[in-house]
Amino acid sequence: MSSLAPRAAEEGGFQPPTISETHLPEILPWMAEWGTGFGKNMLLALLSVLLIYVLFTWSIRKNALVPSRGQYVAESAYGFVRNTLGRDILGEKHFKPWVPLLFTVFFFVLFNNLFGAIPFLQLPTFSHAGPAYALAGVVWFVWVVLGFKLHGGRFMKLMTVPSGVPKPLLIILTPLEFLSNFLIRPLTHSLRLMAVMLSGHIIVMLAGSGAEFLMVQQEGLGSTAMGVLVLLGSIPLYFLELIMMVLQAFVFALLTAIYIQSSVEADAH
Repeated sequence: MSSLAPRAAEEGGFQPPTISETHLPEILPWMAEWGTGFGKNMLLALLSVLLIYVLFTWSIRKNALVPSRGQYVAESAYGFVRNTLGRDILGEKHFKPWVPLLFTVFFFVLFNNLFGAIPFLQLPTFSHAGPAYALAGVVWFVWVVLGFKLHGGRFMKLMTVPSGVPKPLLIILTPLEFLSNFLIRPLTHSLRLMAVMLSGHIIVMLAGSGAEFLMVQQEGLGSTAMGVLVLLGSIPLYFLELIMMVLQAFVFALLTAIYIQSSVEADAH
């Protein structure tokens, strides 16, 4: 199957984009032997921080009793995170200290996802595994540190030993609980986001390269018409991807709140 694309290209046929093409060359490679450096992903991540700071600071600059349109939007966005992701998940007693983290996680993921829908930027930061692993690792670290801070050494038992289970079954369930909570949890938290963003990015690349092939590289009115149809068909896919970008930001922040809640109320389980 992997040989079909090169063969098609040699025969003048359509060569679909590959995952390797989503990994752009580094802007400033400083560790070539490790394949790392300052690339477009890092640039967009820094840009997202700057945009979030500027937009929200500008929106609430007057802090008027009767809010302007920008202030209203900013306050509504904050209220959504505060109430839906904070109070409703963590409870009235525990949610307030965690609103800044949930706000940061939600809008950081949202802005970096939406970059994939902006022409010329056209790259969701979390379509690469590295940024997704890093952010999920931060959330996992907060969850573990909070659990040990609140419950001490009992936290490990609370997370790995199910209550009310016959002792012979604990031989099987305890290792499974450990793997599920301490290893699989951060992997699924990150890979869910990365997989959705990568698939959307590949679909956009496929539609664009397919339309370009039909309209430019192929001759004839039929090919041009097919290229136009491909472009028109990509429009609903574009809006579907927008929905998924917002939804994945919400899901990532929601799971962050749930993980924090599981540390805070570990004794209740």
